[in-house]
Amino acid sequence: MGDPLNDQAETLAALRQVIDAAGPYLDGLPERLVYDRAAEPLLGELSGPLPERGSGTQATVETLLRIGTATATASSGPRFYHFVIGGSTPAALAADWVVSLLDQNAFVRASSRFADAVETVTLQWLRELVGLPPGWGGALTASATFANLTGLALARHWWAERHGVDVTSVGLAGLPRMPVFSGGYVHPSARKAMQMLGHGKDTVEVFTGDDVGRVDLSAVRRRLRALDRAPAVLIATAGEPNAGDFDPLADLADLAEEFGAWMHIDAAFGLFAALSPRTAYLTAGIERANSIAADAHKWLNVPYESGFALVREPDRLGSAFGMPGAAYLPGPDDPRGGYGLLGPESSRRARALPIWATLAAYGRTGYRELVERHCDLAAHLAATVDAAPDLERLAEVPLNVVCFRYRPAHLTEPELDEVNLRLGEMLLDDGRVFAGTTVYRGRSALRPAISNWRTTAADLDLLVEVVRELGAIAASAR
Repeated sequence: MGDPLNDQAETLAALRQVIDAAGPYLDGLPERLVYDRAAEPLLGELSGPLPERGSGTQATVETLLRIGTATATASSGPRFYHFVIGGSTPAALAADWVVSLLDQNAFVRASSRFADAVETVTLQWLRELVGLPPGWGGALTASATFANLTGLALARHWWAERHGVDVTSVGLAGLPRMPVFSGGYVHPSARKAMQMLGHGKDTVEVFTGDDVGRVDLSAVRRRLRALDRAPAVLIATAGEPNAGDFDPLADLADLAEEFGAWMHIDAAFGLFAALSPRTAYLTAGIERANSIAADAHKWLNVPYESGFALVREPDRLGSAFGMPGAAYLPGPDDPRGGYGLLGPESSRRARALPIWATLAAYGRTGYRELVERHCDLAAHLAATVDAAPDLERLAEVPLNVVCFRYRPAHLTEPELDEVNLRLGEMLLDDGRVFAGTTVYRGRSALRPAISNWRTTAADLDLLVEVVRELGAIAASAR
């Protein structure tokens, strides 16, 4: 074998292998199993001792494609509803290949002027897409968890300032516990961000007035008043994953302004409700937040990993995330600085390219139509569930998530929970559709989320058909 690291022909041949495999894989997505359990034994071929001499580029890529196309979860297809995953638009997928081709480090302008320029435009377009005013800035991150961390890190920086402390330099030692308040919709990723920031996941105080998790505004007001104007942080949720519900963002913004609190919104997928006049009322008040976290790899339909944080005062990013000085590194205010100094990651792939490409390709109108189509599909699914004698919808459908359960007659609540938990496991093993379980108002349920650009009404009809089929089996196996 020749030198594989000095053989351009090998490189091009391997890339052609990927292109040749892409056509059949993408063409088959609408009908393929979301997961083929029968193919699982192939995964064993990936293991073994580290090879002493490699098998070469083309043989290795052939193995990866053969096993991957057989065993990968088809989460980019139209029948994956388990998490809020959007797949990849054609423009975003092609641009993601460009990311790997160019292999840019989007750390600072000094490492890639191209990546920096694309990210600057992309952040501007995201701001415009969701209707935020000029002056807002932000940073692209690997996920909504990192976007939550970014917004809450700025909140921590702001809160410490109110106590006369530069937390970036001296840390949290000597400071009181940071007051953080939310309703019951607070997502585990926000708690994880608090955990990583050193405040602890249990710092978040939850105020809810019902068994769904809706925020108790009066209780939050009382708690803020008890602080006697001491700084606090509010976490609001725009689109909780069980039913797609929203905290009352404008009401929470009123409280934040009245008591001088920082307001952070976790809007992983719900932010995109702002795109349509039909659903924009859900996001009323987002422009009054201090920071917003969202995921592009959800409803924007770009490849993983792609989150973003939008912030009202972007100058705070450099103070919170600038790196300690080194002779070879630019600072956040250096003309050769950049986004690696404005967020949690330093070495960063050029993840702006797929977002830029999909927004350039389909524009504001294309994404408004996508959101509206998915909301129509959610309404179609809800109506189908309502018409089925053995299904029960558990929540209203304000956006793109439909929460329901299999409910045959004559079963007690504990028995229904048992049957639906078994049904969820059966769905994931069956593979025709993918929709796992949750707990909503104390009941085991399904919560399919519709966010893939390929999904059709026929795909959702199949979901209902499979749920009823497997549900009957689960009930008979009690």
